[in-house]
Amino acid sequence: MITNPIHGVLFDLDGTLIDTAPDMALALNRLRLECNLPPLPFETIRPQVSNGARGLLAIGFNLSPGQTGFNELRDRFLQLYRQDIAHQSHLFDGLAPVLLAFAARRLSWGIVTNKPGFLTRQLLKALNITPPVVVAGDDLARRKPAPDQLIYAAGRLRLPPQNLIYVGDHERDIQASLAAHMPAVAVRWGYLDGERPIEDWQATAIISAPAELLTFIDARHRA
Repeated sequence: MITNPIHGVLFDLDGTLIDTAPDMALALNRLRLECNLPPLPFETIRPQVSNGARGLLAIGFNLSPGQTGFNELRDRFLQLYRQDIAHQSHLFDGLAPVLLAFAARRLSWGIVTNKPGFLTRQLLKALNITPPVVVAGDDLARRKPAPDQLIYAAGRLRLPPQNLIYVGDHERDIQASLAAHMPAVAVRWGYLDGERPIEDWQATAIISAPAELLTFIDARHRA
């Protein structure tokens, strides 16, 4: 089988590149305390972080968009989250050397996330992470699982989608990547909301540690 060499890597943000769960959980539990509700265990919150405010309010308040009170609680949640957006958030262990290795391999990289732009850029600035390309959830009319953001990011990097890979921790990441004709790498260290097993996502590859990403890229060049 003919494979295309990889010249760039795009990452999902929450649960793939940066572990934001501690700060998201803190904001949700602060909001619950304001509403005279006890805090939820971190283990209950973590799997929903990749689903953003929608997923967190669902487990925290049993509310969905359109229901009474959802918008007000969402706005307050985002306000609380912004106050401590990078208190405990950090690159997942093992990713820093991988990002450094990209330069030696002449690989471009970027971030494609459904997280709103104002939160994405505040977080990256606080952590001093400066990828060449960042495409946030409100930058285009459609977001993942539609392929638009990935195709747009590829254009920004001046690379064909088939010469990039997208790395994510949710099935919608894999769906968007494959729809963009981009190899898709699913990561086991992410939040994995449990809706479907990672093995059923039809990813091009599944990895358990960041260093395996370099192994996958190098194998594509040798193929």
